[in-house]
Amino acid sequence: MSAQVRKPEPEPGWFNPIAAHLGPAYLRYSFTMGTEQEIEFVVGALGLEPGMRVLDVGCGPGRHALALARRGMEVVGVDLSPDFVELARKAAADEGLAATFEEMDVRDLAYDREFDAAVCLCQGGFGLLGGADDAAVIGRIAAAVRLRGAVALTAFSSYFAVRFLEPDETFDAATGVQHETTTVRDEGGATRDFDLWTTCFTARELTLLADAAGLDVTGVHGVAPGRYGTAPPTLDDPELLLLGRVPMVRE
Repeated sequence: MSAQVRKPEPEPGWFNPIAAHLGPAYLRYSFTMGTEQEIEFVVGALGLEPGMRVLDVGCGPGRHALALARRGMEVVGVDLSPDFVELARKAAADEGLAATFEEMDVRDLAYDREFDAAVCLCQGGFGLLGGADDAAVIGRIAAAVRLRGAVALTAFSSYFAVRFLEPDETFDAATGVQHETTTVRDEGGATRDFDLWTTCFTARELTLLADAAGLDVTGVHGVAPGRYGTAPPTLDDPELLLLGRVPMVRE
């Protein structure tokens, strides 16, 4: 097991070349197969209803945003990747869904109480920041949601990452960033190797960040793709799911 720091550090927008190479092939990876279960759970846990306005932060090619729109919600998705945003826009147009998508860095979110809820799932835009700006981004997500509105976000678990660290992976104990090199296959089958930097968290860290952003945390649960639920976190859960609400009075 290694705990060395990976140098050089990731550049801003480091995931964009990966998204450009993947294209539609992203939606064939196994971790995307649980979209319907994830959205069913989130809709119930947050009390979402048709007609509500929902922000999807780090939406990727729009799989969660589109699933929400199919349930009658008006969805705005934001993502830094122009390739993923274009895929999401085309899918929404093809189905005639009430979903719009914007190319945006999550650090530039500037919505002010415009949404009934916000989701940030599959670490989209939140776990890809290289160990920086996490508190500011959660604050911007919380600021986008109306009073008593709901928030759901996921993050990779530090405990899981360290426990199952592969010999060719590193984990920076100072920043919580796991580094690995992975082979990515595009729509035509061509492969390329890319570096991945994923920020990992403990349940306590997520709770403290959400508290600092002014959210009332209703739960932090141990989950995996396609297996969202209310179980407490364990060392075997690859992801954490935080649920919270914006209080009636913001300090």
